[in-house]
Amino acid sequence: MKSYLFRIKRFDSHKTPQQWWDDFTVQMEPSERVLDGLIRIKDTMDGSLTFRRSCAHGICGSCAMKINGRNRLACQSLMKDMPEKIVIEPLQAFPVIKDLVVEMEIFFEKNDQVMPYLINNEPPPERERLQSPEDQHKVLESITCIMCGCCTSSCPVFWSDKKYLGPSALLKAYRFIFDSRDRAQDERLKRILHPHGLFHCHSIYNCVEVCPKEIDITSHITKLKRLALKKKLSG
Repeated sequence: MKSYLFRIKRFDSHKTPQQWWDDFTVQMEPSERVLDGLIRIKDTMDGSLTFRRSCAHGICGSCAMKINGRNRLACQSLMKDMPEKIVIEPLQAFPVIKDLVVEMEIFFEKNDQVMPYLINNEPPPERERLQSPEDQHKVLESITCIMCGCCTSSCPVFWSDKKYLGPSALLKAYRFIFDSRDRAQDERLKRILHPHGLFHCHSIYNCVEVCPKEIDITSHITKLKRLALKKKLSG
């Protein structure tokens, strides 16, 4: 067991309009995760500490937060990789509800704008709509997105422009625009081609650095830009 200092940024509008810092000393095994430490603090030290968690296996994205200055999943952050002092903050650029819980409504609204579902009005086949391995490979990486919000929260463009679609929504648009079974490519492109859309991405690569699924989000957005230019579309 090793002693770690958890420095957590707190917020409770019922107590004070300002955020504050709380320190907790926790004994942890190297094989445990930051999420385990947060759970231990809540269970044994301060039951009012509030954070999101669900699967605890890097699939749901619920425990996304800023750990030592970088957006990541608490369930994927092993203590053996952490310094003795761990600074934890809520995701940047989203309104804080309480402690480490942020309001994600604006994030999901952006994703909804790109129509995140397959559109195909052709008569359905007897079994399923088949796709070649080559076509499936084009969208394979984008499908692994767990919509944790790490990328959008780390995007400087989103910091300054809350109307910007953000990397997550653009990645979701890519997932269906390049799906060979979908028939709404032009309509989706029009939805992301506006002053706060596709070409507002400055290719800063923050999204790539923080993605817990290691998706090269910027390259996907670049392919969207090339397709739009090929079709002589702009926003």
